[in-house]
Amino acid sequence: MSYRNESDSIGMLEIPASAYYGVQSSRGAKNFNISGNLMNINFIYNIVKIKKAASIANKNADNLDAKISDAIVSACDEILQGKFDKEFITDAIQGGAGTSVNMNVNEVIANRATEILGGKLGEYICHPNDHVNKSQSTNDVVPTAGKLTVLDLSALLFEQLDQLIANLENKAEEFHDIIKMGRTQLEDAVPIRLGQEFSAYASAIKRCYRLVKQSINEMYSVNIGGTAIGTSINANKEYLTNITKELSKVSGYDLIQAKDLIDSTQNLDGFVYVSGTLKTCAVTLSKMCNDLRLMASGPKTGISEIVLPAMQNGSSIMPGKVNPVIPEVVSQVAFAVIGNDVTISMAAEAGQLELNAFEPVIFYKLFESIVCLTNAVNTLTENCIKGIIANKTKCSELLNNSLGIVTALCPYIGYKKSAEIAKEALKTNLSIKEVVLKHNILSENELKDILDPSHMT
Repeated sequence: MSYRNESDSIGMLEIPASAYYGVQSSRGAKNFNISGNLMNINFIYNIVKIKKAASIANKNADNLDAKISDAIVSACDEILQGKFDKEFITDAIQGGAGTSVNMNVNEVIANRATEILGGKLGEYICHPNDHVNKSQSTNDVVPTAGKLTVLDLSALLFEQLDQLIANLENKAEEFHDIIKMGRTQLEDAVPIRLGQEFSAYASAIKRCYRLVKQSINEMYSVNIGGTAIGTSINANKEYLTNITKELSKVSGYDLIQAKDLIDSTQNLDGFVYVSGTLKTCAVTLSKMCNDLRLMASGPKTGISEIVLPAMQNGSSIMPGKVNPVIPEVVSQVAFAVIGNDVTISMAAEAGQLELNAFEPVIFYKLFESIVCLTNAVNTLTENCIKGIIANKTKCSELLNNSLGIVTALCPYIGYKKSAEIAKEALKTNLSIKEVVLKHNILSENELKDILDPSHMT
């Protein structure tokens, strides 16, 4: 392999001659071989969009040569087509508040723009700092790109949540006439319709949808233009006035510039807010999956009120065993999202004075939470919810043998007498109805109406 020499304030470094990245990207890649995962490509593309918008705003402000600006825009467009993905080499977790990834993008754009202008790689007719990064800082570019990426990724999450809600509502309707025993603290409670349970799941997911949507609205306020610490040093007035408008055009989002750029540069509570609502959604999904596993337990020795779709063999040693693998994986994603929320919270809290240096790990974990949650909801809907079947016979059998229906007697004979009947039924293995008739407490006609499970739901 042939190399070229590039230098920065640290010194000289050999760079592969054909590489579009440069010296600062290489140092970042060597220093931060941490997670084994590169920066999310959507995040990279959003940094590229910021560079494109900044180049246009600088040109319009007579702050950047038109030929260089046009070359930067062309280079950005090529990158956004996926032609240079392999040139982005920095780890998702890195020191420096994201300077390495920002410079990685700057160098790739600068080298491609230099080629467009007739130069060679490493010649930097278009310079990574002086031209591509003009009027910007890592400290306004990286958090702005983070917000754009959350907006991109969350759109897919909302699509999947919509599908889940629709399918839960379909099951609620399908199971409306199936009455089963409700349970509290894993003990028999009172009757409930299976459809009501699924309707309640749909309501809970709708609420999660609203919470996440509300938090995502915080992502439209960006600190681009604040440069290093929010004071907009090195950004002229015309650029500062127009950069957010240009970025809105490039990104397709109706962005607003933060009212207080210093606050927006210092504080990352908006990301904590988003993470918190994702955690809430994850907790709710996992609780629902716990219910599905319990109701499907068996199939011969458990509750077995529903049958989940058989997706794969459940054991390498027990023939015929089928496990609830889809609800299981959703719960595991929930555990990861909850853990990510702790990381995000600690990283946001650890910010000091005018900047939070820990943005890379915040974005790494936040993007992971959104992507994993999106995929988990998708497989839950497609590979589980759609194919759930009600075991009507088992639901009826467990309902009829339950002591929980005794609650319906309380308004007629009182709590104490009802409790005595329940104890006797449990001890003698008689039904509630049989015990009541045995003691001539109520007539059969009265019991027919009082103990009708449909009236209890």
